[in-house]
Parts: sequence; structure tokens; C-alpha cells
Amino acid sequence: MNNFATRTLTGAGLVILIVTAIWVGPYSFTGLILLINMLSLMEFYRLLEVPGNRPSKRAGAILSSALIICCMIVSASPRSWRLLLLLIPAMYGIFIAVLYGPAKKPFPDLAITFLGLICISLPACFFVALPFLWPPAGSYRFEVPFAVFLLLWTNDTTAYLFGSRFGKHKLFLKISPGKTWEGSFAGAAASLGMAYILSLCFPVLNLMEWEGLTLIIVVTGTYGDLVKSLLKRSTGVKDSGTILPGHGGMLDRFDSWFGSAPFAFIYLKLLKS
Repeated sequence: MNNFATRTLTGAGLVILIVTAIWVGPYSFTGLILLINMLSLMEFYRLLEVPGNRPSKRAGAILSSALIICCMIVSASPRSWRLLLLLIPAMYGIFIAVLYGPAKKPFPDLAITFLGLICISLPACFFVALPFLWPPAGSYRFEVPFAVFLLLWTNDTTAYLFGSRFGKHKLFLKISPGKTWEGSFAGAAASLGMAYILSLCFPVLNLMEWEGLTLIIVVTGTYGDLVKSLLKRSTGVKDSGTILPGHGGMLDRFDSWFGSAPFAFIYLKLLKS
């Protein structure tokens, strides 16, 4: 089986998994986000785990999961916001644990541990709150996270296919030589077209609001992809992992999602406030 066929089959399976988890309800949706977060966070730590640096994987995994679960509960039930206060002593607990640990240079390890939470888990926290932005409080709207993924897929797939065939002008040669301006513009145009279809299917936003969300996702998602490419170049690897045949690792597949999730939340929160 050639790489394109492998990539297509893996992508189709991933789409089915994501769409099903979002459609079933808030618990399967939260489980999906927890899974993406955990696999991506471990990849991030693995990339930066060089001789002399050992990030606290267990502490990072526990704290990141707690962050996401708390954000989901608070989003679904705003009166439970006090749960977030429990995360503060948990964060300080990581520093206390270092005092009793064997690490000779603990602060570089701590820096990588918390950098993973910022780059991976924080975007996941924003995204897990997206379906609960609409009244009544506590209601779950699957349309919003589904649409964000659909727009990202439309942009990424179109940019890849069109750029591979017609791309000549490099978007960011020193970081990601495979990306072109032609592919980026094609991806943006296809995504704006998809936003029009979404406005007809899901009236939670009007056409202009969908188009605004699309532009934010396209721009910030592209930068998320470039930042991931910068990380890989800094660590001297081609792919962040091998868990997704034809795609590489979780960071290779979800880089645009990590880049766009916080900005999508901010846009929709301000829009609906």
C-alpha cells in the first residue's frame, strides 16, 4: 500500500472516531479531548527529552487531565467554578515533589513539563469549553466543535493537495519547505466555501460569523503548523511520532488544532457575550 492510500485510510478512521465522539455527547467528547491531549503531551515530552532533561511526565499527565476535566465541568455548570481553585495547589505540588526527587537539574525539567501544559493542554481546555458557550447554561452543542474540525480538515487537505500539484512559491522556506502560498490560498478559499455550507446547516452562527471564525482558524492553524515544524527542526526529527500511519504523530496531525483552538474560543466567547 502506497503512502497516499495509507494516509487516506488513517485519515478516514480518524475522522470517523472524532465525528462519532463529538456527536454522541459531552462525555465521549471530553474523552476524545483527553485522549488527544494525553498522546500529544507524551509526544511533546518525548521530543524534548534529551540527555540531562527528564520532564515530569506523570505529573504533567495528571495535571493536564485534571485541567481538562475541570474546564469541562465548569463550562457545563458555571456555578462549580471553585473546582478550578483546586488546581493551584496541585501545580505547586509539582515543585514540592521536585524537592524530594533525584533530579540534578530540576528546573529545566520543570520548564519542559509546564511548557507542555501550555502548548498542548491549554488549547485542549479552550476547545473542551466550546460546546457549552450557548444558552441555556449547561447545554451541549455538538455543531461548534464539529465545525471547527471540519474547517481545519478542509483547509489542511486542500492546501496539501493543491500545493503539491500547483505550489511554486514557498510560504516559509526555512521552517516548512513543503508549504506554499498557492496551497494556503486554496485552503483558505475552500474553508470559506465550507463556512457558507455550515451557515446553511447550523444556524448557531450567521454567515458573517462563520466566515470570521474560518479566517481565524485558517490563520492561527497555519501558525500552529509552523510552530510544530519549528519544534521538529529544533529537535532534528522528521515526524513527531509514528502512531498515525501516513501522517506521523499526534502533533503532526493536530498541530493546526492546537494553534487555532484558543483563538476560536476567544472569538466565539466575545461574539456571544
